[in-house]
Amino acid sequence: MRFQARQGDVFIERMAFTPPLGPRASGADSVILAYGEITGHAHRVVAVDQRTGTVPAAQLFEQTNGRRLLLVEQTCEVRHDEHQAIALAPGAYSVTIQREYAPEGVRRVID
Repeated sequence: MRFQARQGDVFIERMAFTPPLGPRASGADSVILAYGEITGHAHRVVAVDQRTGTVPAAQLFEQTNGRRLLLVEQTCEVRHDEHQAIALAPGAYSVTIQREYAPEGVRRVID
């Protein structure tokens, strides 16, 4: 079974291969997967071993079709102040911000 995890409105799924990456969507120092609309907290990717700062924990890429790809370089965690941390091993992950149906139309899940 493929690794899947959900942290609030962020869904992460391990990919069997690394597709073409596309433009980088994250800064050099940190990777933010999503910001909380109400609290302002963020779903942040953080390296488990802070001493290996020469290699980024992960990089986030935005593909032309809008799909977001997280390329994990070293063991890291996805952290958020209101949720339990999710451990990620090196590899490629698809990142989806969950959506829900409402009578007004499809909208992003508010975490």
